[in-house]
Amino acid sequence: MRIKYRTREALVGLSFVLIWIIGFAIFTLYPLIQTFWFSLNEIQVTAEGIKTNYIGLLNYKNAFLMDVTFGDLLITYFLQMLIYVPVILVFSMTVSLLLNMNIKGKGLFRTIYFLPVIITSGPVMKQLMDQGATTFPGLQQLIERNQIQQTFPPVIANLISFLLSSFIMILWFSGVQILIFLAGLQKIDKSMYEAASIDGASKWQVLWKLILPAMNSMIIINIIYTVVMVSIFSLNPIVLKIQNDMYQPGLGLGYSSALAWIYFLVMLLIMGIFLVISVSKDKKKRVMI
Repeated sequence: MRIKYRTREALVGLSFVLIWIIGFAIFTLYPLIQTFWFSLNEIQVTAEGIKTNYIGLLNYKNAFLMDVTFGDLLITYFLQMLIYVPVILVFSMTVSLLLNMNIKGKGLFRTIYFLPVIITSGPVMKQLMDQGATTFPGLQQLIERNQIQQTFPPVIANLISFLLSSFIMILWFSGVQILIFLAGLQKIDKSMYEAASIDGASKWQVLWKLILPAMNSMIIINIIYTVVMVSIFSLNPIVLKIQNDMYQPGLGLGYSSALAWIYFLVMLLIMGIFLVISVSKDKKKRVMI
């Protein structure tokens, strides 16, 4: 029996990704399903193995109604992500535009901006934070926190204070995003720049009318990567709480699993908000063009 050409192509393509599919099913999908099942149970880890006692949504109810700390951490995380993602994206795009220019030592600058990705593991970052290396002292001295608290509402004031105290740390998370944007910029056809120049477009118009629409797919990739990277960072307070509650009497693995799933859904919500904003802005730009 002869196999159709398209079917044969599909089978060849499937064979290349089959290893990834098997790995995803074993190491990601199965643990996700198991964790969700654990979240619906009271878990006891004994010498004979894991014993489950089905309690339904009680762990989720306790997380929202009884655990005040977790609720505060979720609100803080949500507000901080509203700062992290735009600042990282804007900074990454700016640096990638500069590195895409014909300047001497581009390779050196790319290495310098990518170094934090290599060295900023959890223990290293903790040491840097303890030594005050993740803050911007000059900026903090220029703007007093008391004036911020008196001028802005509490929510906005806390966000500004967080930005001032963690500005350097935010920029340290931009290495991979810079490379992604840079790869996208280098794929834009140079004839498009020449056509825009002939039409009399300024550099500002080229940025908004040509570069940003062409980079929309890269922006979406960086949004997803940034949200996931910041959310699963080992020093994230919510991650630390989930790990700590796993060993607390009366809470255990079941309650930690419920916290993890709530955190996962909030992460998806934040990702969806930024993706909707990005897609809607891209549609408006196309309509204007």
